[in-house]
Amino acid sequence: MKLFGTDGVRGKAGKKLTALNTMKLAMATGIYFRKFAKTNKILVGKDTRRSGYMIENALVSGLTAVGFDVIQIGPMPTPAIAFLTENMRCDAGIMISASHNPYYDNGIKLFDSYGHKIAEHQEDAIEAIYYNDELLESAQVTDKAIGKSKRIDDVIGRYIVHIKNSFPRPLTLAGTRVVIDCANGAGYIVAPTVLAELGAEVITIGDKPSGYNINEGCGAMHPEMAAKAVLEYRADIGLALDGDADRLVMIDEKGDVVDGDKLMAVLATYLHHQGKLKGNGMVATVMSNKGLEDYLSKHHINLYRSDVGDKHVIRMMQERGINFGGEQSGHLIFSDYAKTGDGISSALQALAFMVRSGKKVSEVFNPYESVPQKQTNILVEEKKPLEDLKGYDELIEKVRSANMRHLFRYSGTENKLRLLLEGDNEEELEKMLDECTDYFKRMLV
Repeated sequence: MKLFGTDGVRGKAGKKLTALNTMKLAMATGIYFRKFAKTNKILVGKDTRRSGYMIENALVSGLTAVGFDVIQIGPMPTPAIAFLTENMRCDAGIMISASHNPYYDNGIKLFDSYGHKIAEHQEDAIEAIYYNDELLESAQVTDKAIGKSKRIDDVIGRYIVHIKNSFPRPLTLAGTRVVIDCANGAGYIVAPTVLAELGAEVITIGDKPSGYNINEGCGAMHPEMAAKAVLEYRADIGLALDGDADRLVMIDEKGDVVDGDKLMAVLATYLHHQGKLKGNGMVATVMSNKGLEDYLSKHHINLYRSDVGDKHVIRMMQERGINFGGEQSGHLIFSDYAKTGDGISSALQALAFMVRSGKKVSEVFNPYESVPQKQTNILVEEKKPLEDLKGYDELIEKVRSANMRHLFRYSGTENKLRLLLEGDNEEELEKMLDECTDYFKRMLV
C-alpha cells in the first residue's frame, strides 16, 4: 500500500495511522536521515488533535529506538516547524497534522534540515525502509546509543519574532480591527499574539481547542464564522486559518470571502511594483482560474502552473527562481519569509498592502472578473485509474469540443474524485458538470 500522499502520510488515526505504523515510520525516517545527520536531533511538533498524543509518543519511541534525540515543542503551526527545524539546527523536522481534515484524521509531514518538505524520491526511500522489516530490526540500537527526548515550551517566541520581521517596519496595524479565526488549531496562540504586537485590535475566535473541534464549523474550511464576526464587530478584515495554520482565507469588511486567485493576483502585482517579485512571475496550480492568468499578463507577469499541492508549487518556484506562489485554496508561499505555505505570514503581507493602499479590502482585492468555474467532489471507494474507465476518452473529447478546460483528479488526502470545469458559459458548464458527475458515479461509486 502506498504510504505517502500529496502532503505526507495522512489517514484516520488508529486505523491507517496506528501507534505501530507510526513507530515504524519514525524508525524508517530516522534510518534514512542517519546518513545526513550532523546534530543527531529531530524536531517534532503537532496541531491540537487528541490523537496527536498517541502519534507523538510513537514517533519519539521510533526515533529514539534508532538513536536519534527528539525535541518536542507541542502545538505549533506547520510553517513554524519548517522554520524551527533549520533555526534549531535539527537534522529533520516532523509535523503531526492532517491540516484541514476533521479531528479523527491525522497526518505526518516531514522536513529536511533546511526546513523544506522532503521530495518524492526521499519519500520513496523512506517508504522502502518502512516495508523492510529486517532493516528496521537491525537498525535498532542499545545501551548508550538509544536516543533521548526533551520537551521545550518556549520556542514559540522565536517564531513570533520571525513572523513579525516579515511585516514592513515602517508600518503599523494600529487602528485596524482584525477578526482572526484560528480553527481551534495550531495557530491559536501565535496568530493573535503577532497581530496584537503589531498594533491591531484583535477579535479572536476558534481559539479554544478541545482535541475534537479542530476545523469543526470554523477556520478556513468554514469562513462563514469569521465573516459573521467581521459584520458583528464591524471589523476591517477577517482572517481564517486552517488546523495547522499553513492556509489563509481572507474576508472583506462586507463579510464576503476574497477569492484565493484574486488574493494572489493582487499580492503578485504588489511585489512586482515594489521590485520584489523575483523571476518576473509567480507559480499557481492547474486549479487556478484563467482570470488570474489574464490579469497577470496585463501587468507583464508570467504565470506558471504546477500540479496540485504546495510542495509542487514550491518545487517549481525553486526551479524558476521565483519567490511567490500558491494555491487558490489559500496556501500562499512567500519564500523570502517562509519555506512552506504560511497563513499568518501571508496575512501580514495582505495587511501591509491594505494599510499602504489606504483602501478597504473589498476595493483592492477584487481586481478582475473570474472566468466561470464549476467544481464538485465525489466520494469513491477505490481510486481506479481514470484513463482505464470505459468511455473516459469520449467524455474528455466532449468536454474539449465544448471549449471547456477540465481537471479531473483524485484527492491526495481523501477518498474523493475532484471535478473542475472552466468555460465562458455558466449554464453550459453546469450541464456538462452534471453529465461528468453522473458518468463518474456510474463508473466509480
